[in-house]
Amino acid sequence: MDTIRKADYFSIEVPNKVGEGARLLGALHDAGIDLAAFTAFPSGRRAQIDFMPQDTAPFKAAARKLGIKVGPRKTVFIVQGDDRPGAIAEICEKLAGAGINLVAMDAACAGNGRYAGMFWVAPGDVNKAAKVLGA
Repeated sequence: MDTIRKADYFSIEVPNKVGEGARLLGALHDAGIDLAAFTAFPSGRRAQIDFMPQDTAPFKAAARKLGIKVGPRKTVFIVQGDDRPGAIAEICEKLAGAGINLVAMDAACAGNGRYAGMFWVAPGDVNKAAKVLGA
């Protein structure tokens, strides 16, 4: 069975240097923050890091305490389910059929017959995508 849910995410920009992600993830771990997902990628000479916390309020409080300046709350969709051929294609087809363009998507086999992923749509399409996907 697949589950798709909306989740909050927060972006930061950091220097694109060795250990920066480890430093931030370690500080959040020490603060007891559980992340649903995390992604990071280069952005020019810097790097963008996106945190998807399991619980927004403790994440924001910890970030404030740690001096991590996060951007405004945005929405990502997180999907988990039984791995099978076409699992991601089904999501893409439903969104396309509703006229919703994917901004970005990441997905992977999670092992033990499961898969997981996250995807983004334009802010104006979030509610429509949630309705189409039952999120």
